[in-house]
Amino acid sequence: MAEETKLKVVMYPWLAMGHLTTFLHLSNKLAERGHQIFFILPTKTQFKLNQFNLHPDLIKFVPITIPNVQGLPDGTETTSDVPFPMFTLLRHAMDLTQPDIKTILQKLKPHFVFFDFTQWLPALARRLNIKSVLYCIISPASVGYLFRNDSEAKAFVEPPPDFPSPKIKLYKHEARMVEKINNEKEFGSDMKFVERMIMAANESDAIGFKSCREMEGSYAEFVRKKLKKPVLLAGPVLPEPPTSALDETWATWLSRFKPKSVIFCAFGSEARLRADQFHELVLGLEVTGIPFFAALKPPIGAETVEEALPNGFMERNKERGVVYGGWVQQQLILSHPCVGCFVTHCGWGSLSEAMVNECQLVLMPHVGDQLINARLMAEDLRVAVEVEKGEEDGLFTRDGVATAIKLVMIDESEIGREIKANRAKLRDLMLRQGFEDSYVDDFVHSLQSLL
Repeated sequence: MAEETKLKVVMYPWLAMGHLTTFLHLSNKLAERGHQIFFILPTKTQFKLNQFNLHPDLIKFVPITIPNVQGLPDGTETTSDVPFPMFTLLRHAMDLTQPDIKTILQKLKPHFVFFDFTQWLPALARRLNIKSVLYCIISPASVGYLFRNDSEAKAFVEPPPDFPSPKIKLYKHEARMVEKINNEKEFGSDMKFVERMIMAANESDAIGFKSCREMEGSYAEFVRKKLKKPVLLAGPVLPEPPTSALDETWATWLSRFKPKSVIFCAFGSEARLRADQFHELVLGLEVTGIPFFAALKPPIGAETVEEALPNGFMERNKERGVVYGGWVQQQLILSHPCVGCFVTHCGWGSLSEAMVNECQLVLMPHVGDQLINARLMAEDLRVAVEVEKGEEDGLFTRDGVATAIKLVMIDESEIGREIKANRAKLRDLMLRQGFEDSYVDDFVHSLQSLL
């Protein structure tokens, strides 16, 4: 196909907001270059994503109805609507959309369909003479480490053979968790989740990542050799700066403090801590003596964050601390000049948002790829610090939280200086003139060469 020919692409990501927005950020980059995007998603969810669609003339939302599945509440559209144990029911519901997806593809006749969890899509696309791309919202390092069908937890403690870095490994409790998730049979089938993902990779025509060679070149090459598929790197795919302003309440509160002096702590839309770990986290923020703003889900068993806070916590910290249980404009908060540190669960999207800002990174991964992301950032790239936790039980302490934060915000130790210097270099790279554009252009060229 001639390089100047414009592509027609269908997107059908996993129905979680982090996946939907990541696919939409890529859609914006492609539409910016004149390519046409058809984005499949449930009807009501479209309204949540409208604000992120920067090219509505080229990015068209295609509505789909999520089928009824026994045990899945009526009206469920995304993972935000159900607790984690029901995610397998939502994946099954997506599997049941196969006839509708076939009809959409037959009508649109795209060049490509991008997907992640729907492992049946490549075979369907192939029958319709459409190329498929497994677009991973997780890092090449995570795919290389986690995409293996090992049945025993101990196998996941160490990286697979020929993995680029021995520094990336899992604690015993993390390996047990990965093994449990990988080996759990999915609702409505005999397939394990890891089998779903390996099949998705094996059946696709190419695998795409939101990453760059400067950060993960060796891991991308490892994935290419392991899965024997073209690996396409789209670059950092940074979201455009929001056109809206930060909520006045938070803008006013943050502006009370000195530049780069506030800790911002957020763990995404799904993570919920145990009550005792919630206490250790907020008490750790308090122990630092540094102003903090924590946007957290209530811990397990609590209805609100307020009721879950330790006795006297609100009164002691009313002048310098906020713990808020609602949604916040994370991207705008991270870019606020008074924010100096981001305590994060290590979702790849959250890390991407943070990398282009000047805040230091403190890592508290919870599950899955977050664990590998944390080791990549803290141990391999040395641009962040991870909070220490128990090898066997995975528990962290308030002192561990405070120590990690102080290392990158207050201490002038050699380690702290090294991390901050590396962090600044990475930010400069991400923001270098033409850096991202060259990756997206190469990504498009690679797609065209597959046709």
